[in-house]
Amino acid sequence: MKQFTIPNIYRSDLISKVKELRKSADKLKKDFSPTLLDLGAVQIFLARHFGFCYGVENAIEIAFNTIDQNPGKKIYLLSEMIHNPQVNADLIARGVHFLQDTYGKQIIPFDTITKDDIVIIPAFGTTIEIEKILFNKGIAIEKYNTTCPFVEKVWNRGEQIAEKGYSIVIHGKPKHEETRATFSHASANTPSVIVNDMAETIELAKYITGEKTTSHFYDEFKGRFSEGFDVSKDLHKIGVINQTTQLATDTQAISDYLKNIIQHHFKLNETNISERFADTRDTLCYATNDNQSAVVGMLKTEADIAIVVGGYNSSNSSHLVELCEAKISTYFIDSPDKLIDKTSILHCNWQTKEMSTINHYLPDTTPLRILITSGASCPDAIVEQVIRKIAGFFESEGKVDSYTTQ
Repeated sequence: MKQFTIPNIYRSDLISKVKELRKSADKLKKDFSPTLLDLGAVQIFLARHFGFCYGVENAIEIAFNTIDQNPGKKIYLLSEMIHNPQVNADLIARGVHFLQDTYGKQIIPFDTITKDDIVIIPAFGTTIEIEKILFNKGIAIEKYNTTCPFVEKVWNRGEQIAEKGYSIVIHGKPKHEETRATFSHASANTPSVIVNDMAETIELAKYITGEKTTSHFYDEFKGRFSEGFDVSKDLHKIGVINQTTQLATDTQAISDYLKNIIQHHFKLNETNISERFADTRDTLCYATNDNQSAVVGMLKTEADIAIVVGGYNSSNSSHLVELCEAKISTYFIDSPDKLIDKTSILHCNWQTKEMSTINHYLPDTTPLRILITSGASCPDAIVEQVIRKIAGFFESEGKVDSYTTQ
């Protein structure tokens, strides 16, 4: 796989060494058990896979190279390049301006940019409508496009099944940049609709079976179906694609549920199910799968708490928290600063995004056993800083250094 050049401020000697050792011992990535960093009074168990994925490293390399190669030019990012506060703050510090916020609200009007300016497309991609606006202004968006290749793979797969007459159901968070972009690309080719979760999928299926009258669909899924969507026929031949950072198990469950509904309603079998349901399992992102599988493997280790490090508006980070919370007391932080001291932590609720100070979050056990992972847009340097801060609470910093020299 391609190696990217990213700023050293995001690298970590400790994490790089851990990842290289695991990679050399498990080239086929079949071992999802965590890595133990034994720091004496505290034991850190690092997930087998975490941190920057291919798409994020690709986006960071393009963005920072663009800045270095274009001194004096106005450089804009369409929106947050990735969902990580440190990386986005670094880009702003280097003079990059954001045109929109993460929900698509305009910060800087498109009218103020010119063909001589540079606009970087974020890793999530963007809508066809925005691409046209930039293209008509003479901006070479293809030169500075950091859209993740795995997001583009989803778009391409959607186009392939659209050509065969399938409508598309998108499993994604309706307001997320990637989902908005995927919906735009899908609906340009075929009738499309977004479902947020299994509960909405179950309701959508009732329009396939006729359990719900078609008129209710347009209110229930308002703002989430393509123009001209005809619920009386456009759900009779479908395929499921997803926002790549969703829980892979959730997407698969949604796909399986709709397949079962289609199969029974139209009296099909495994031989002819493809007449009305497309197989799209190949659109699930490898990095999302690996990170989530690593968390499942990590949770098999007996521990006292788990800590997930990542941006609070990061979908993939939130899902890692969701997985951990189902099994163990879990804290969601975006930087070591949120570890206030040995007794208090500033925790983010992954669902409501509400911040709260949790006291006595570290159990009084020896050795204390902590599971740690991070989202796909979180720099390894931040994870090392979190580990070092925890080690400092137990006067074990020197033992962290010993792992970098082994």
